[in-house]
Amino acid sequence: MTDREPDAAPADDAASAFIDIPGVRNFRDAGGIGALRPGRLYRSGSLHHLTPEGAQRLKALGVRSVIDLRSPAELETRPDLHHGLDPVALNLPTFPADRTGGDHPWPEEQAELYPFMAEHGGPSIAATVRHLATPGALPALVHCAVGKDRTGLTIAVIQSLLGASATEITADYLHSNAGLGLLAGPTPYIDESGAERTSRPVTAALLHSSLHWIHTHHTSIPAYLRFHGVTDPELAALRESLTGE
Repeated sequence: MTDREPDAAPADDAASAFIDIPGVRNFRDAGGIGALRPGRLYRSGSLHHLTPEGAQRLKALGVRSVIDLRSPAELETRPDLHHGLDPVALNLPTFPADRTGGDHPWPEEQAELYPFMAEHGGPSIAATVRHLATPGALPALVHCAVGKDRTGLTIAVIQSLLGASATEITADYLHSNAGLGLLAGPTPYIDESGAERTSRPVTAALLHSSLHWIHTHHTSIPAYLRFHGVTDPELAALRESLTGE
């Protein structure tokens, strides 16, 4: 992956990437990239505005697991809605708690955030991989608040593990700009505490910085996951479950 890759996916590709789930932002299939088969792993923003119709569409997709990468504080103020669906719901926060059990502060600047996610998000990514490798876990949905940063890195690691090219991974990652209305630039929003913040577009260079950190410190994606406790049988089971091989 290089910093010279484009920061916007082709318009036609972006338009066809999304699945309409009422009440859920930035919902799309992570499959069709590398060896990852469509219909097995989905990605999105949170489900705290999921409508009953949206829940029925998740049911039609067969979603069995929902992995939420947000912090406990985010879940408390904006919990996922399921409207009668009964998925296996896991909270695997990308950012660890601080010594008091509260939310660990993370960098405001995106350029600092992405290496920080790679360094501190390993346990969450590893736990996600282990769950996806278990029988009956799929189809699964991985999400954070809006599905671009924490979800973006987690999905990129999995896609890379399954042989996707840097170009494919980057194109899928950049679809979040279209999915969140960020093609024209930063957009203000209200966070879970009621404060006004700014949502910024993602770029190829940001994702590259996370993956570069992983390769610099662990040499490879599999080595990174092994460092965080994923076993070779679990990696093999993940490949089988997500590819059908």
